[in-house]
Order: sequence, then C-alpha cells, then structure tokens
Amino acid sequence: MDTAPRLKAEIWVKALIRRCETAGAAAMVVRRGDATAGVVLVKVNRLDGRATVYAPARDGEGALFWMARPTAEPAPEPDADAYIEKQRSRDPDLWVVEIEDREGRHFLQEKVS
Repeated sequence: MDTAPRLKAEIWVKALIRRCETAGAAAMVVRRGDATAGVVLVKVNRLDGRATVYAPARDGEGALFWMARPTAEPAPEPDADAYIEKQRSRDPDLWVVEIEDREGRHFLQEKVS
C-alpha cells in the first residue's frame, strides 16, 4: 500500500500549471476546491471541439493513477463538461484544471490509463 505523503491539492495544482506553461501550453484553474484535500480533475481541451477529462484513482496497492473520462478517446467538449458538472454536484471541494493543448498533452506524471 502507498504510504507516501501526499501534496496539498493547491500545491499539486500549481506544479501542474507550471509544467504546462514551461512546455508552452496554457493551463488555468477553472474551479478552486479545498486547498488541502480537494480532488483534482484535469480537462485537456484540444481546441478543436474535443476534450478529455482525467480523474484520479488508486490501484489495489494504493498507488495513484489517472483514468480518462468520460471515454479514453477525446470526447466532444460538451460531454467532457457534463462529466465535470456531474462530479462537481457530488463533490463541493473538487478542483478543475483546464489545459489547452492542441497536441492533447496532459502533463500528468503518474500512470495514465
């Protein structure tokens, strides 16, 4: 089981935005959640009407990985936004970070499936 200390959500979000900007992609906080323990969704907007949302999950060992939602392939942006809105209605502490990148890069450092 993963017992590594976890970064505060706000610090993790700032690091993600810095990685994006360093690589030439735009990234912004669309919704600010709980600074300490809020869950973060990452929306990658391909700027062509399609987007992918990445949601965190834990494997059987407790290690963090990211799952593409609502589908593994980029979805129409309204579908991605509907997924985010559904999650927001369930979790008032939710963060949403939107990355605008025509290449569809997510800049996540953990495993993505």
